[in-house]
Amino acid sequence: MTKKHILVVDDHKDIRDLLGSYLQAHGYRISLAAGGEEMQAVLGRSSVDLVVLDIMMPGEDGLSLCRSLSEAEGPPVIMLSAMSEDTDCVVGLEMGADDYVTKPFAPRVLLARVKAVLRRNGQQQRRGRQQRRNGDSLRFSGWTLDLHQRHLIKDDGLVVPLSSSEFNLLHVFLAHPQQVLNRDQLLSLTKGREAQPFDRSVDNQISRLRKKVEADPHNPALIKTVWGGGYMFTEKVQ
Repeated sequence: MTKKHILVVDDHKDIRDLLGSYLQAHGYRISLAAGGEEMQAVLGRSSVDLVVLDIMMPGEDGLSLCRSLSEAEGPPVIMLSAMSEDTDCVVGLEMGADDYVTKPFAPRVLLARVKAVLRRNGQQQRRGRQQRRNGDSLRFSGWTLDLHQRHLIKDDGLVVPLSSSEFNLLHVFLAHPQQVLNRDQLLSLTKGREAQPFDRSVDNQISRLRKKVEADPHNPALIKTVWGGGYMFTEKVQ
C-alpha cells in the first residue's frame, strides 16, 4: 500500500523536524518546507495528500498560502495556529482549510486530525467516483456543479473553484433540496463520524459558500437560514 504523502510547512526548523519525524514514525511519507517557495517546489515535483501549514511565517503567511491551495484545488490543509484566540482559526477555515490545531499541542493530537482529514478526503474521492458513474453534473439556478472537476460553473462561463469542504457541503445541499437540515445533520453528512458536538465550522463554511453562489450573500436566496431549525437549499436541482 502506497504511503500517504504529507507536507509539513513551518519556518521553525525544530517544529517541522519534530512533526516530520513523528508522522514518519506513524507510517507516512514526509516532506518538509520552511515557507511558501519550498512548499510550491515540493508540490511541483510530487503528489501531496495533505499539507500541515503554519499560519505565522515570515514572507507569505500561512493564510495566504492556504487560500492559494484552495483556489488551485490543491490537497487538504490542516492549519497550525500559535494564537489562543479563535480569529486565525476561523479565517483559516474561511480560506479553505479543512481543520486546524492550536499550539501548543501534543503530536498525537495532530496525528488524529491528520487521520481524520485523510479519511474524509478518501471518502469524498470515493463518492466522486460513484457520482461520475451516475452522472457528471448537477444544475441549479444558473449554476452547474461539476462532480468530476469539483468546481462550479456559472451559465455565463465563469468557473468558481471550491475547497473540498465547500464542495462536500454544497453537494449535501443539492442532494437534499428544499429540506431543512440542522447543524448536526450537516456535520454528520459532511464529516461523518469525525463530527464533533457544538462544532460551529459548518456556519463558517456556509458563509464562505454563500459568497460564491449568492447574488447577495447578506440576503441569501439559495441557502436560507431557518431560525431554530438550521439551513435549507431553496431551489430545485436537475
